[in-house]
Amino acid sequence: MIRALVVDDHPVVRHGIKQILSEAEDVESIDEAGTAQEAFASVNKAEYDVVLMDIALPGMNGIEALKQIRKLRAELPVLVLSVYDEDVYALRAIEAGAAGYVMKSSASAELLEAVRTVCAGHKYIRPSLGEKLATALHTGVGVKPHEELSDREYEILLLIASGKTVSEIASQLSLSPKTVSTYRVRALEKMGLKTNAELMRYAIENGLVK
Repeated sequence: MIRALVVDDHPVVRHGIKQILSEAEDVESIDEAGTAQEAFASVNKAEYDVVLMDIALPGMNGIEALKQIRKLRAELPVLVLSVYDEDVYALRAIEAGAAGYVMKSSASAELLEAVRTVCAGHKYIRPSLGEKLATALHTGVGVKPHEELSDREYEILLLIASGKTVSEIASQLSLSPKTVSTYRVRALEKMGLKTNAELMRYAIENGLVK
């Protein structure tokens, strides 16, 4: 039987995921957490077979939270959930130790398949993502400027490219505007860009936003 921990800062999303899992006969229990810190506390005090975690969490980037969970329980599979297409975040998640990557828009059947796959000790990777992994992880060919950014710089790049202001990003990520601006400047410098407009154009041309 599967014991799951659902980590997402939106109660409605957590409820929806729990509803899907609760209808499966092989799911025994489902706990939830709204922040990375709550997730760490849960992982420390209870035994789980899988963690389903949103990539965007307040206060701590989801990739960093994933790495921390891997340090706490290396054997615990973490299935990353995201609103972003797999082209945007999946490679980073897998590199960080995720057992799989599923978009929140996926059908219930796919989510359950992913959960059962990682609980069985396997990776849940779509064929299209497998091809990208083979190229990016094994050969290192075709590395693009945005792939050289830190996880937080990359996260802020995506938010700026989606049209959010520094203040909005600061509020969403529970950071100070000054900290967000610092990450923004670092990202622009690493990518050889100067303005938000150039950043947005780059993101669109590389399929990071639609």
